[in-house]
Amino acid sequence: MVRIIDRRFDSKNKSAVNRQRFMRRFKNQIREAVADAISGRSIKDLDNGESVTIPSKDLSEPQFHHGRGGIWENIFTGNDQFSSGDQINRPQGGGGGGTGKGKASKDGEGEDDFVFNLSREEFLDVFFDDLALPNLVKTQLARIHEYKSQRAGFTNDGTPANINVVRSLRGALGRRLALSSPYRGQLRELQKQLDELLETRPEDDPEILALKEEIGILRAKIDAIPFIDTFDLRYNNRIKVPKPTTQAVMFCIMDVSGSMDEDKKATAKRFFMLLYLFLTRTYEHIEVVFIRHHTIAKEVNEEDFFHSRESGGTVVSSALEMMKDILHARYLNGAWNVYGAQASDGDNWENDSPHCRELLADTILPFVQYFAYIEITPGEPQNLWREYEKLVGAHANFAMQHIEGLPDIYPVFRELFKKKLA
Repeated sequence: MVRIIDRRFDSKNKSAVNRQRFMRRFKNQIREAVADAISGRSIKDLDNGESVTIPSKDLSEPQFHHGRGGIWENIFTGNDQFSSGDQINRPQGGGGGGTGKGKASKDGEGEDDFVFNLSREEFLDVFFDDLALPNLVKTQLARIHEYKSQRAGFTNDGTPANINVVRSLRGALGRRLALSSPYRGQLRELQKQLDELLETRPEDDPEILALKEEIGILRAKIDAIPFIDTFDLRYNNRIKVPKPTTQAVMFCIMDVSGSMDEDKKATAKRFFMLLYLFLTRTYEHIEVVFIRHHTIAKEVNEEDFFHSRESGGTVVSSALEMMKDILHARYLNGAWNVYGAQASDGDNWENDSPHCRELLADTILPFVQYFAYIEITPGEPQNLWREYEKLVGAHANFAMQHIEGLPDIYPVFRELFKKKLA
């Protein structure tokens, strides 16, 4: 008889495989929940997970079992309401005992919906999957903080390459002084006695010989103290600190005229979120300035930026004028890295588009690290696109791309920031 005992420790990730299998099975429900969360979530609020509710009816699983086979006759208890061939009326309210939304039922038992919590990494993975990001880029963007090594004092342990010679020798000197101090005090007393005896007695006097022997023993003890010991060694200590050390401001400019419907605004929000997440890998502190415009531009909060119902015609230069004023008033002190992103369907007044090009070229592009323009329209590029095209060759920090829908966001983003990503 062979008895096998499994002494392996239970892994803290032992259910990770089952969790991934569960997420693959309910991928559509999870994706819909993430899309709903993004519509109500702040651009800066990408570090949290999400609760996904899955209806109980979706949790049922098909089961295989052996059929009974053959011909069976069953006898059931009788009733006083129905006879053979009678039709049974449908229950009022449309159903049996179960309830689909976790509501109570007086005629039967209900079942609550299943709530599944996504972690931050899982939430970002679904978010990126909707943008068709490659796995490598998903990993790089999800790992928001990178670290660098920095000096942080000294430690008693380390590798020989990190030994601090000066601090080690200073410690060794202090140790030798501390250990030899009692012996040196006795040595001074004995030497004083020896000098006094030598003035009155010959050198072969027994007492003088005894003092010399004792002095020799003390000097041998002092010499036996090691010059340096492993206890004295000090190593340069290094710790990891977040790599981002500077700050940036990100201008989000969006056209909210009548031609920019909710789908186009949702596409723009995905692009702004991806840009913000990309910048957090480089900068520790990021401020976001939201400017929405139709014929008039306004600086607003994020809620109004994406969800305000105010609309009108289109005068793009009003937003660029406001960005110029805010930029020069708040962020041109040399401490900020400035980025701009403009989303529009490109439909602008003909006489205003040349003015927009001049504003960008003369008052904005000389002061920003990068400015990206995306035109969200399924049709041909509009007049604003044609004017902005004249800036591409003359300004290395300006880029523009055309987006038709969500699948185009990442390819466009990669094209806009390919130098930065590299």
